[in-house]
Amino acid sequence: MEGYMQTLSGGKVKRYVQFLEISDNPELIAQYRKWHSEEYSWKEIRDGIRQVGILEMEIYILGNRLVMIVDAPADFQWQEAMDRLATLPRQAEWEAFMAKFQGCDANARSDEKWQPMERMFRLY
Repeated sequence: MEGYMQTLSGGKVKRYVQFLEISDNPELIAQYRKWHSEEYSWKEIRDGIRQVGILEMEIYILGNRLVMIVDAPADFQWQEAMDRLATLPRQAEWEAFMAKFQGCDANARSDEKWQPMERMFRLY
C-alpha cells in the first residue's frame, strides 16, 4: 500500500466522514466509478461542491461500500451548505442520475443518502 498524498490547509478544518452502500452489481459499480472519475464527472457538480465552501472531498470504495471524507473551513455549517448545494445547477439532475447506483429515491438529496459516521478513535 502506497498511501495517498494530501495537501493540507493552513488553518483548522472540520472533517466529515460519511458512509453509503451502493448496488452490489459489478457492472453498476464500474459505471459508478466511471462517473466519479476526473474525465467523466460533471464539472457543475465539482464546481458546486467548491462553491458551498468544501475544501476537499474524497470517496473511498471497498466492494459496494463507500466512505466519503469532506474537509471544510472551521466555521462551515453543514446543513446550510447542503441546502445551498441542492439549489445549484445540475445538482438535482446529478442526484437523480446517481440514484440508480445508490438504490434510493431519485428525488433524494446528497445529505439524505450519505450517513454520517462517528469518530471513535483519534491519534494526534
